[in-house]
Amino acid sequence: MSTDLFEPLTLSHGPALKNRIALAPLTNLQSHVDGTLSDDEFKWLTYRAKGGFALTMTCAAHVQRIGQGFPGQLGVFGDQHLEGLTRLAAQIKAYGSIAVVQLHHAGMRSPKDLIGEAPVAPSDDEGTGARGLSTAEVEQLIEDFIAAAVRSEKAGFDGVEIHGAHSYILCQFLSESLNRRTDRFGGSPENRARPILEIIDGIRARCRPDFSLGLRLSPERFELKLMEIRELARRLLAEGKIDYLDLSLWDYAKLPVEEEHQDRTLMAWFTDLPRGDVRLGCAGKIMTPADARTCLERGMDFVLLGRAAILHHDWPKLLAADPNFTPVSIPVTADHLRAEGLGPAMVKYMQTWKGFVEEPATEPA
Repeated sequence: MSTDLFEPLTLSHGPALKNRIALAPLTNLQSHVDGTLSDDEFKWLTYRAKGGFALTMTCAAHVQRIGQGFPGQLGVFGDQHLEGLTRLAAQIKAYGSIAVVQLHHAGMRSPKDLIGEAPVAPSDDEGTGARGLSTAEVEQLIEDFIAAAVRSEKAGFDGVEIHGAHSYILCQFLSESLNRRTDRFGGSPENRARPILEIIDGIRARCRPDFSLGLRLSPERFELKLMEIRELARRLLAEGKIDYLDLSLWDYAKLPVEEEHQDRTLMAWFTDLPRGDVRLGCAGKIMTPADARTCLERGMDFVLLGRAAILHHDWPKLLAADPNFTPVSIPVTADHLRAEGLGPAMVKYMQTWKGFVEEPATEPA
């Protein structure tokens, strides 16, 4: 297993990564109200492709109108989105980066005032006011994920990632406490994973053979059980239908939250699984080149950078030019973020992240 961040990485389907550094899917609030791509979001993403990231992934893009999770979210649920998506894919690829759409539905995390109706979920949820989906509606949800992948392929993207993490709808299905269904989509861990498994099969059946497919999972928290997610990961790695599994660890070095499993790091519960030709990547507080190298040394095939990529659009190029490259420390100025290709909406959003952006100086009274 390579520990060289600049060694190419092949995938079973689609083009190889030119290095082991990918852009994590990041909420940025910059799309238009109807989900169509804005110039600001186009700049933010293509600037990272230009900066040397081997794989450039969009923010979570919702596959149904009622699956929107936040304002200014990119949409992939209708052909009205094709023009912007096509423009985006072409430019990402022109810079030599793999272009990927992350497919998303927020489920019970869709704000009612944003979608104009009660959100939906695997089961009724009193806390959010979400209503449980009928069996036919779950089948439609699965179809809409697949249709969004087909639409992404039509737009020229190299592949898609299914968002099964962070207590969005597919993650909600995986939770025994949030998913209390009695049909084939509830009950056993296999039934609760069925929407994800059927989406994977549908995308493989209806997209071209060289279309890459990834899946993001949360290993813990969000009312999930680590051993259930590990078993799902084991199955997915063994079956080889996906090209990569993207683990959202929050902190690549952390121990599991479940005390009985704290004899090793959260990451280590997955790196020991046989993976065949499926690649394993992770995100979570990977800020420095040393962090990224450590992930590879501990068994990851590639890393996904979030905050580090916000701070430096050209993080990979900076590292290639200087092995001792040290990223800027936070907080940074709003001007720094603007220079790194963030539009006004994303700068404002980053100012809500504690300690990320300097407070503007106040004039003396």
